[in-house]
Amino acid sequence: MPQTATDSSAHDPADQSLDAALTALADANRRAILAALRDGPTPVGRLASGLGLSQQTTSHHLGVLRRAGLVSASREGTRHLFVVDDDGLAAVRSYLDDFWPSRLAALKAAVESREETPDA
Repeated sequence: MPQTATDSSAHDPADQSLDAALTALADANRRAILAALRDGPTPVGRLASGLGLSQQTTSHHLGVLRRAGLVSASREGTRHLFVVDDDGLAAVRSYLDDFWPSRLAALKAAVESREETPDA
């Protein structure tokens, strides 16, 4: 039986990590949380109030982002501060960067083709 992409990613930890990150990023609330964390370490309560979410919902989404390797937490007294994990985002960026060379080559060809076409 031929191996599918799903079968192969089930055994490769890097693929599993990327799958978890992309799944986490598929949710608009989690993307909003990541955007809010750009400014630096932030406690759950501030994230929740800033995004209009309950603290329980925010904690749930932070858990998904944390398991996906996209955020990390540290403790400051009694508060947990969350921050974007640059290494986790690097894997997603690397995956997406693989699409650019062919797109840029197509754009270059289109521009050059247009430049070679005389105006009517």
